[in-house]
Amino acid sequence: MQNMELLERIFKGRRALLKRQILECALTEFLRTGIAATTIEMICDQADTSIGAIYHHFKNKEGIIAALYISALTDQSEQRLQALSQVQGIERGIQAVIQSYIDWVVAYPDFARFLYAAHHTVQNSDFKEELQQSNQQRNQELKQWLAQQADISQLQAIPLELLMSLIIGPTESYCRSWLSSRVHTSPKHYAAALAIYTVFSRK
Repeated sequence: MQNMELLERIFKGRRALLKRQILECALTEFLRTGIAATTIEMICDQADTSIGAIYHHFKNKEGIIAALYISALTDQSEQRLQALSQVQGIERGIQAVIQSYIDWVVAYPDFARFLYAAHHTVQNSDFKEELQQSNQQRNQELKQWLAQQADISQLQAIPLELLMSLIIGPTESYCRSWLSSRVHTSPKHYAAALAIYTVFSRK
């Protein structure tokens, strides 16, 4: 249900119902069987639809992977921008980014696992350009928020493309460990500590 909730935010309306169903079933199959091992036929069986319907909506398996990947990044970005819209200042912004990232991972662990698993596949697919355009749009939205902050000079030496990696790096590392069950304490428990570490590591 959580997965469909996210897909409904990205692909709205009744006309997108089949597309959402295919994507939800594909996500489940990718996580269960593995991205490389999953076939279009497996997804058809799970979604109870035809190969023609899948090709109509997504062209091929890579198209399904890209749609899931970009949907997850888009939703994650929208949650981040919503969190940023409620705060002012770089330090509070960093805290909001970390908290929203953790909240999203905990709320949508399947999509978070998929993002980590599918990164290399999408980066080397025919949908690489679409991903780059999507990333540029998300970066522009973040840049607009940063430009409105009075203390933006604190970050002037950091390229925007590097900024998110510096802010999210430790949090992402812990979330990956949690999703793979290498650690068991929810990242929510450490949200404050991760934010403090990130803020002070800049100073």
